[in-house]
Amino acid sequence: MTENESRTLLPGMRLDELLAELQGRLAAVLATRDRVHALMDAVVSVGSDLDLETVLRRIVATATTLVDASYGALGVVGEESTLVQFVPVGLSEEEIAAIEHWPHGLGLLGLLIKEPQTLRLARISDHPESYGFPPGHPPMGSFLGVPVRVREEVFGNLYLTEKRGGGEFDEEDEAIVVALATAAGVAIENARLYEETRRRETWLQASSEVTTSLLSGAGPEEVLTLIARQARQMTDADLTQVLLPDAGGQTLRVEISEGSAADAVRETVFPVDGSAAGAVFTGGEPANYANLQDVPYRISPLRESGFGPGLLVPLGAARAVRGVLALVKKPGRSPFSQADLRMLAAFAGQAAIALELAETRKDAERLGLLEDRDRIAKDLHDVVIQRLFAVAMTLMSTVRLVERPEASGRLQNAINELDETIRQIRSTIFALQTTGDEAAPSLRAQIVELVEGARGHLGFMPGLRMEGPLDNQVPEPVTEHLLAVLREALSNLVRHAKASKADVSVEVAGGRLTLVVRDDGVGLPPDGRRSGLRNLEERAVQAGGSFEAAAREEGGTRLCWSVPL
Repeated sequence: MTENESRTLLPGMRLDELLAELQGRLAAVLATRDRVHALMDAVVSVGSDLDLETVLRRIVATATTLVDASYGALGVVGEESTLVQFVPVGLSEEEIAAIEHWPHGLGLLGLLIKEPQTLRLARISDHPESYGFPPGHPPMGSFLGVPVRVREEVFGNLYLTEKRGGGEFDEEDEAIVVALATAAGVAIENARLYEETRRRETWLQASSEVTTSLLSGAGPEEVLTLIARQARQMTDADLTQVLLPDAGGQTLRVEISEGSAADAVRETVFPVDGSAAGAVFTGGEPANYANLQDVPYRISPLRESGFGPGLLVPLGAARAVRGVLALVKKPGRSPFSQADLRMLAAFAGQAAIALELAETRKDAERLGLLEDRDRIAKDLHDVVIQRLFAVAMTLMSTVRLVERPEASGRLQNAINELDETIRQIRSTIFALQTTGDEAAPSLRAQIVELVEGARGHLGFMPGLRMEGPLDNQVPEPVTEHLLAVLREALSNLVRHAKASKADVSVEVAGGRLTLVVRDDGVGLPPDGRRSGLRNLEERAVQAGGSFEAAAREEGGTRLCWSVPL
C-alpha cells in the first residue's frame, strides 16, 4: 500500500469509530429516555389508586419491571422494628406454599430496618448479615434494597433480587428505584389520608346507626350484630366476633359471629385463663397482634383456625368489662392499625352501653313485674280474703239457725271449702311475694313437679296443699332434704301403699317446715323393711327435726317430717 492510500484510509477508519461511538451513545440515550419514560409512567401508575393494599402491590410490581428483577417485595416496618406486613411479587403459588413463614425482619432485612439506606449487592450470601431466610425460601443472588419514606418516617423497604440474565443491579437501577420509592411515599401517604377519611365517614355513619338502634329500644342481640357487622366493614376484617362470659365466668362464648368463616368458629369457646381473649377480658386493655400465630398464650382458638392479624377490644371499661370484640384477618393481609384500635375502642364502648341498657331494661321489667305481683298479693289479702272470711263467718252464724241436718251439713261443707280456699289464696300470696332468681325453679314449683310426676304411676292425682312462705324462708340445705324426703315418700306410696287416694301437705309456720303425706292404702306392715323410712328419719335428725310414720285409724299411713328453720 502506498503512502497516499494509507493517508486516504486513516480518516475513514476514524470516522467509522466515531460513528460507532456516536451510535452507542445514542442507543444509551434512547435507553435512558425509555427508562425515564417508564419511570414517569410508573410514578403515574403508582399514584393512580387510593386503596393502600393495591398501592403497595403496584409499587413492588412496578419496581421489579423497571430494573428487570425476578423477585420483589415490600416489607412494612412495625412499631417494634419488625416486619408487620410482607408484600411479595414474582413468587408462584407453589413457591409461596413451600415457604414456612414470611420473613420477620432478621439478618439482612433487619439491617435495612436498623439502618434505612440503599443497599446494593452482587450476591446476598457474601454479606455478613445474610441470614434469617425462612425455610422453603427460593435461593436468590443479586440484591437491591431501598427504604420507602413517608414524611421522613420509614414506612418500609423495597427488596429486589435476581436480576434477569444473571447480571447485577447497577447505579442506574439504584437511581430509578430510589426515585420510584420517593413517588411511592407520596402515593402511600395519599392512600393513608384517603383511607383515614373513608374510615371516619364510615365510623360516623355506623355510630349513627348504632345510636338509633339503641334509642329505638332494639334488643341486645340485634344491636351487637349491627356493631359486629359495622366493625368488620370499617376495618376490612375477615371475621368479627362478640365474646360474652358464661354464667360461671370461666369461659367466653361466641355470642355474635360475622364474616366468611363465621359458621366454622361459631361454637368456639375461649377460656378466660390462658387465652388472649381472656387476658383482654380480665385486664380491660385492648391487644393488637400483627400475626395471631405469634400470640404468647397456650390456648388460642383463632390461631388454631389459621388466622393472621388480630385485634381484641374489651367491651366496657376496666373492672366493668362485659365481653370482648374480636376482629381477625386472613394470613398475609395488612395488620390492624392504631387508628383501627382507637376507632374500635370507641365502638366497643357503644356495645357495652347496649349490654348495660339491656340489663337495665331487664331489671326495669322485673321490677315492674314484682310491683304487679305485690299489688295483686295485696288485693288478694286485703279484699278477696277478707270478703271470703266475712262470707264464712256469716255462714257459720247461719248454721245454728238451720234445723234440717242435711242443710246444716251442706253449709258446714261450704264453710270448710271457704277455709280451704282462703288457705290456698294465702299460699298464692306467698308465691307472688317470692323474689328469688327467676332462672331457678322455686321450691313450690319443684314440689308441684314431684307430685304431678307421681300421678302417672299412681293412677290418680294426689291432693296438694302448700302454706306459708316456702320460697322465702326455707334455706337451700333444708330444701334439698325436703325434696329428697318427698321423693322417697311418693316412691313408697307408688310401690307399697296400693292406695286410691293420697294428700301431700307442706307448711311453713311457727319457725318450722312440716311435710305430711297421707294415704288410704294398706298401711305399714309390722315386719316389713324400714330402710327407706330410716333414711327419712336420718335426714330429719341431721336437720335437727323429727320424723314419724304411723297407721291411720281410718286406714292407710300418715308420714310427718318436720324440721326447724
